[in-house]
Amino acid sequence: MTPNPRPAADPSTAPPHPPSTVHPPSTVHPASTLITGIGELTTNDPGLGILRDAAVVLEADRIAWVGESAVAPAADAAVDVGGRAVLPGWVDSHTHLVFVGDRTAEFEARMAGEPYQAGGIATTVARTRAASDADLEANLTAHLDEAVRQGTTCLETKTGYGLTVEDETRSARLAARHADEVTYLGAHLVPPGADAESYVDLVCGDMLDAVAPYAAWVDVFCEAGAFDEAQSERIVAAAATRGLGVRVHGNQLGNGPGVRLAVRHDAASVDHCTHLTDEDVDALASSSTVATLLPACDLSTRQPLAPARRLWDAGAAVALASNANPGSSYTTSMAFCVATAVLQMGLTVREAVWAATAGGARALRRDTGDGAVGTVRAGARADLHVLDAPSATHLAYRPGVPLTWAVWRCGHRAA
Repeated sequence: MTPNPRPAADPSTAPPHPPSTVHPPSTVHPASTLITGIGELTTNDPGLGILRDAAVVLEADRIAWVGESAVAPAADAAVDVGGRAVLPGWVDSHTHLVFVGDRTAEFEARMAGEPYQAGGIATTVARTRAASDADLEANLTAHLDEAVRQGTTCLETKTGYGLTVEDETRSARLAARHADEVTYLGAHLVPPGADAESYVDLVCGDMLDAVAPYAAWVDVFCEAGAFDEAQSERIVAAAATRGLGVRVHGNQLGNGPGVRLAVRHDAASVDHCTHLTDEDVDALASSSTVATLLPACDLSTRQPLAPARRLWDAGAAVALASNANPGSSYTTSMAFCVATAVLQMGLTVREAVWAATAGGARALRRDTGDGAVGTVRAGARADLHVLDAPSATHLAYRPGVPLTWAVWRCGHRAA
């Protein structure tokens, strides 16, 4: 079965991608590497499906061949993974990693019963503004390395903890050095003491002009306590005129206009989707907008878990992402998100793995063409995640157990 067989987004409409340098490639690749001894290979390719006793050949930063081990071509180097399961690398399509500090006290208060409020973002904004470039970059790369060690090979991150022209620009500039995708989130929160409409003018004007050279996407927190529908409409429309693709934070804290806004603007994704009406689900199912679910955030904020099964059964494209950030979801573990989706949200293991790989790729519009991520097929980017387990089922069968055995990213052994 091929999950959610919706036509892929047209790659000609996707925004340009900033350079990917989470682990900068060395100047020398082996000419080719044969990965053999794969007990179970999840390809996310409709023509290949799940292969047993499989092999993969990597050449430079691309996959050159996929098939049965018995007929694998020769290569310059070989690695036998000893019957372990292999997946595409995780594609984490929603993170906030340009920050310093944490919000432990806020977390403890939530666990004691206080409700989550978006205004807690201001605490991180103050610390991030006061940090040096070196401290921000060191924290960013530490979290990126942590993610890669757990099998994440493609990662998006956002600005949004600066909220001034200078601080949003440096956040985007630092992110563009390291992340696969950079999203402009000046519309994360109205800064304390600022007039909302004047701040929206800034987000649509000077701030957008300064950040746009470093970003491929715009995002807006369209939610009560953040930006209303009219303000959000202005922001995504202005960014689209600069060539940025659209993403939306929506329907996290209650029913609202986020899904409608995202579908209206052909957003690549609308993220959170915790509270959805039947009309929201139908709109997503009939659109190219991916519903990106953030289960670690739902748990950390003690919100209901997003309706993954309902969305999937309706035919909506579903992605899973970590929402790694210091306030509402301080984890880089995509495996945790997958296990949660299976054990508590009603997805099967195959569906959850697809959502955390191919679904994330679709949410970034990187699921088609040469260099696609989230899939194992000839021509795709050479990203592999090897589990210390015989099948992907162990991700949910053994929750919380660190199962990453090896990671290849862009053809390099990264972990």
